[in-house]
Amino acid sequence: MSLWTSLEPLSTTVDPGSSTTVRLRVRNTGDVVDEYRFEPIGGLAPWTTVEPQTLRLYPGTTGSVELTFAPPRTPDATAGPNPYAVRITPTEHPEAVTVPEGNLTITPFTEVRAELVPPVVKGRFRGRPRLAVDNLGNTKVTASLSGSDSGDRLSYEIQPSNVQIEPGRAAFVKATLKPRQIIWFGSKEEQPYALALRRSGAKSVDVDGTYVQRGFLPGWLATVLGLLLTLTIAFVVIWLAYKPQVRSTATEKSSETVSAIPPPKESAAPTSAPPTPEPEKTPEPETKSPESDGEGDGGGGGSETEKPPERTAAVAVHEIAKLSGGRHICYRAYVADHGWQEPVCDGADAGMVGKGLPIKALNIAVSQTGGVRGASAYVVEGWRKGDKWQQQSTGKDMYLGSTKESYSALQGFTIGVLEGTVCQRTSVGGKGWGGRFCTKPADWIYGGSDMKLKLQLEAVRFTV
Repeated sequence: MSLWTSLEPLSTTVDPGSSTTVRLRVRNTGDVVDEYRFEPIGGLAPWTTVEPQTLRLYPGTTGSVELTFAPPRTPDATAGPNPYAVRITPTEHPEAVTVPEGNLTITPFTEVRAELVPPVVKGRFRGRPRLAVDNLGNTKVTASLSGSDSGDRLSYEIQPSNVQIEPGRAAFVKATLKPRQIIWFGSKEEQPYALALRRSGAKSVDVDGTYVQRGFLPGWLATVLGLLLTLTIAFVVIWLAYKPQVRSTATEKSSETVSAIPPPKESAAPTSAPPTPEPEKTPEPETKSPESDGEGDGGGGGSETEKPPERTAAVAVHEIAKLSGGRHICYRAYVADHGWQEPVCDGADAGMVGKGLPIKALNIAVSQTGGVRGASAYVVEGWRKGDKWQQQSTGKDMYLGSTKESYSALQGFTIGVLEGTVCQRTSVGGKGWGGRFCTKPADWIYGGSDMKLKLQLEAVRFTV
């Protein structure tokens, strides 16, 4: 070993969104002039810069370079101690690589954003808004939810009433609003309300919304019914007050008619038989046409309930893009023996690590990147002949791999976006999580198992 190194200090602390500097001292303990190249490695490498990147030293001389760490104020900057390392490669002896290691502690920060979807709900007996809660900090958020309004005119059912949200993840809370009094007649009324997100030791986040309560029956119908009732009562009163005197003269007329009819005379037998009476015709029953059966309001059976649409990556990316602008990537994994998982977004884990259950297919969608493209590499088949690059525009679902039994599991994939860059990190069977790698603008990158090893893909993370 012809090189001596020292990190000053060995451990340091930095706030997300700011930067800190560590000095790396290097001494050439060999007997020849050598030039050293410096390259940051590890999880903090994307946020680390080295100045200068090369250093030329004479034997017995010492030089130094500065390592600047600038983690962003995003959920990717994991709170707590984070190890880092610098690879030093001598030009004269490239095989004698030295890797000094240090520790960088990133301080935690909390940032929560909540939004009602939709902000205005309407209904006669209930309203069903949803509260979207985003954890934009780098620590887990635990919070409880409750509702309130002026006058205590609404009751609240919130599911779930407590949430735990990992950094960079979002939670959707369902709320049901019920008015304590029903408006039977009349116009709609607006009732402001608020859903509060409370965290221990922090100020609560209140999200305002409006519930529009509609009347059960329209106001004009109440007026019409009132007029009809008034007219009916008036008619009954008039009828009872001025009831006509009806006297039957049927008995008198009948007696006069009987006395005026002379007694019958005896007559000879009839010379011909009386005419045979025609048989009475039985009226035919009325029939209804087939078109008239079952018509009218309230008739017939109800239609079957439609199956709710599948929650794909495109559905999730539309939801998160609606809540916050900018670029996003959402994805989900088809895990063997488990099927499709729920979609996750922006660096969250998809798949199952350490369970021995491989990923057979991936569903990916992006926003504001011009589109996404990729190809599939299978454990058994490798790059299948005839398979084409999959490409979808912004907001559309792209699928890699296959859920068919005849296809083997994925061992890897290629991915790229048409605008900007995409970063990926994968976990393969028996190896755990690998490093984080990003594309150049509008380029693609491979992620997964070494093609020679043919290890099964277990989990993925994507960011754009």
